[in-house]
Amino acid sequence: MKKSQPHQFTTKMEYRRLGKSGLQLSALSFGTWITFGKQIDDKVADSLLSTAYDAGVNFFDNAEIYAAGKSELVMGKILKQKTWARSSYCVSSKVYFGYEDKLPNQVGLSRKHVIEGCNAALKRLQVDYIDLFYCHRPDKNTPIEETVLAMNTLIQQGKILYWGTSEWANDEIMAAIAVAKDYKLIGPSMEQPQYNMFERTKMEKDFLLLFRDHKLGTTIWSPLYSGLLTGKYLNVSGDKTRLDIEGMEWLKDRTLGDPTRLDKVKALDKLAQELGTTLPKLAIAWTVKNPNVSSTILGASKPEQLKETLTSLDVLPKLTREVMEKIESILQNKPMQAQY
Repeated sequence: MKKSQPHQFTTKMEYRRLGKSGLQLSALSFGTWITFGKQIDDKVADSLLSTAYDAGVNFFDNAEIYAAGKSELVMGKILKQKTWARSSYCVSSKVYFGYEDKLPNQVGLSRKHVIEGCNAALKRLQVDYIDLFYCHRPDKNTPIEETVLAMNTLIQQGKILYWGTSEWANDEIMAAIAVAKDYKLIGPSMEQPQYNMFERTKMEKDFLLLFRDHKLGTTIWSPLYSGLLTGKYLNVSGDKTRLDIEGMEWLKDRTLGDPTRLDKVKALDKLAQELGTTLPKLAIAWTVKNPNVSSTILGASKPEQLKETLTSLDVLPKLTREVMEKIESILQNKPMQAQY
């Protein structure tokens, strides 16, 4: 059996508690949506995971639906070969969409699919337990009591450590919290919403009472709004992007559908240059600036992309009140009741 060695990290990482839990996650984490098992080969995947870990990342995000389970297979194979102490990193999975043929009990949040989905993810990831397990979407056809009880059972069995939701509405999360309280069960610790300069309502308006009263943790996704906030669509080249992948037409329409966004991206890019940084790092640091963000999930298909974005925390000191006001004047989309 390989013995874990003490690890020397190459950059300084910040760690934040996941909501009111005792779990500490790196402020920047790494996710595999679209890339692992689909867009990149396993060698590149290994390089990306190692680059993230060496930078102090301790949370790797995954889901049963990503590449129909292949993403977790790739990650599991890589993690199995590493000498990293299991206690030094956290892995997640998400249940709802399924990974098989979409037959009635192969999707959703019934006790059957939640339990079977967890067991399948454990096998693909080749781990004894999953640190963070998410309900990937709300299930209108399953009583919330059934889902909360199933998650609590998995925690009691030691198969998962924390459970949460992804892309649930405020009232749906509140319902899960209420059921857990009534039944004296362990409720959701975290939500995984989209959050970036163009998608702000949940984090800055809808969830404010959840943050205040329940200390909900968040692991936010798409900080670069599917690549729009990298600036790569300002000068369109012949290079293929994730928006050109078959089946991603909906994402392309959503991301590039509003022509005014490109004008805002140009202005933000100019501001980033004035600050002596890059647009992606500015956009990522902007999400981390929000104290209700536990961890910002980074994605990448090339190691050089990840190496750049992993240094985004360096930009935080530059985000003064004056700079934040300049960003707001460009975006013009601050939700009412927003708090920083």
